[in-house]
Amino acid sequence: MKVLVLNGSPKTKSDTMRLTRSFLDGLTSETACEVTIVDVIKKNVKPCIGCFGCWKNGDGKCVQKDDQNDILSAYSEADVIIWSFPLYCYSMPSHLKAVMDRTIPLVKMSMKEIDGRVQHDALIDFSKKRTLVICGAGFPNWEGNFEGIRKQCQLSFGDPDMVFVPETPLMNVPAAEPLTAPLLARFREAGKEYAHSRSLSSETIQALETPMMPNEAYLQNINSGT
Repeated sequence: MKVLVLNGSPKTKSDTMRLTRSFLDGLTSETACEVTIVDVIKKNVKPCIGCFGCWKNGDGKCVQKDDQNDILSAYSEADVIIWSFPLYCYSMPSHLKAVMDRTIPLVKMSMKEIDGRVQHDALIDFSKKRTLVICGAGFPNWEGNFEGIRKQCQLSFGDPDMVFVPETPLMNVPAAEPLTAPLLARFREAGKEYAHSRSLSSETIQALETPMMPNEAYLQNINSGT
């Protein structure tokens, strides 16, 4: 199984990627995987210029000569695509959004209606691909913070498995290890589950999204600088 991880964090010590790597540990312990991790911040991916040259050529490639075509090739070949990123202004970081914008060479200009929604025809077979979104945030809770990115990912990726994790800055706080270690363990177990079912149960997602400490305690620590 080929797994492509699009790491949207700009940081070397990424809170969200710690969770994603634990998930990969569990996944690879249960099934043979070829894992490719793309640190998007290190790639030269320009914004989409809206020229529609990709649709004119119909070859699954972008006319801009940068690193995106390599990413498109890996995307086309992958069985599982993991979008791993921190929440930025209720969405994904701009360098990762550029990658998403420039996946349009993988669809055609022609459209059709599916279940009441008009969509572009696919150039590649998306039905055999699984998509997982892992997004971390510095907020202490889920409500009111992830709804925008959830809807964007549903529309963009065809209702993928999604995990939105609050309080992820705790991942790089040594004193918080009694709280973070159990979460990392849950992500490893989630990876094992995904290896067998290619999906995550609602119970697993709920466990992964549960805050590590109460809102009040988290806010007190953040606001005191500890």
